[in-house]
Amino acid sequence: MNLFKCILCAGLVLGLPAHAAEGEPAGGQAPEGGPLALNAKQQAALGIEVAPAVRRSLPVEVTAPGEVEVNLYRTAQATPRIAAQVVARHVQMGQIVQKGEPLVTLSSVAMAEAQGALVESDREWERVRKLGRDVVSDKRYVAAEVARQQAYARALAYGMTPGQVERLLSQGDASRATGEFDLLAPQRGLVYDDDFTLGELIEPGRVLVRLTDESTLWVEAKLDPADAAAVELGNPARIGVNGEGEFSGKVIQFHYHLDKASRTLVVRIEVQNVHDALHPGQFVDVAIDTGASRPVLAVPREAVLLMQGGPAVFKLEGDDFKPLAVQTGVTRGGWTEITAGLSEGEQVAIKGAFTLKSLALKSQIGDAD
Repeated sequence: MNLFKCILCAGLVLGLPAHAAEGEPAGGQAPEGGPLALNAKQQAALGIEVAPAVRRSLPVEVTAPGEVEVNLYRTAQATPRIAAQVVARHVQMGQIVQKGEPLVTLSSVAMAEAQGALVESDREWERVRKLGRDVVSDKRYVAAEVARQQAYARALAYGMTPGQVERLLSQGDASRATGEFDLLAPQRGLVYDDDFTLGELIEPGRVLVRLTDESTLWVEAKLDPADAAAVELGNPARIGVNGEGEFSGKVIQFHYHLDKASRTLVVRIEVQNVHDALHPGQFVDVAIDTGASRPVLAVPREAVLLMQGGPAVFKLEGDDFKPLAVQTGVTRGGWTEITAGLSEGEQVAIKGAFTLKSLALKSQIGDAD
């Protein structure tokens, strides 16, 4: 059963007239006793509530376009410190990895030399340490200790982790000094970028894997400097996506220079990425609450409907609801500003407006028949 049939049935039960009276003006304006004439009992049965339009203090917001960016404070890169060749890939783009998980296995001649020197110096140090200072000269003792420390530090500097070094030394096998080593994930996160291929020779500093925690992202909004002057750190912000989804955030930083091309000031907003709905590169609409407010005539957002291509409310005159075209301003916290077409204190339908619209449309269809 479609919506119009449901409304028609409700109308029959409540004793509503099925058609508009003859001579009803165009545009849904019904005369007294028209199809939208409902007494209190009928209004209650249809879930319609009425209240006067009142003046309310709505927050003043600064609006601007914005773009979603990765949170650089929750982003890390895996890069070799020495020239190396890619031996194995362990992750792919879009994969979630944990801290310490292997990302890439590399092989390097320089690392092989460092590993060999570490194994050799470690063995020498163990021999000298066991003999003790009473047997070996102080010079030899210190030289063995320093050589071992230098070899250990070199292996770390080349890209091995302390755990990898300890495993190599615990095996005590020089044949394990092959030059292979793993780049490990420095944090938990999403593999955001992995631009490399197996067998590729990688230069030091080349980013192989970029990890980012997308649970919290940044939105960078470009504000006119005059508008930016009204914004402070910590101000709440609303992030809209394609006029639909809305996310909450707060201002965390200002850029301290104007964009050369647009002459705007960039404000950085931190936003919680609920349900992983936001992604870097998306364009969004930003509204920042400045903390100020202004009194305006407002009605609940659900009281305003689209009628004949424009916003309208249903005004109650006696027992008769009449669609009334209005001009709207901003919507804040579920309240919509009315800038023209309605006066303070006039009674409007704040709930059930869609039902009234359906009854009005049904009446027009009946007239057309």
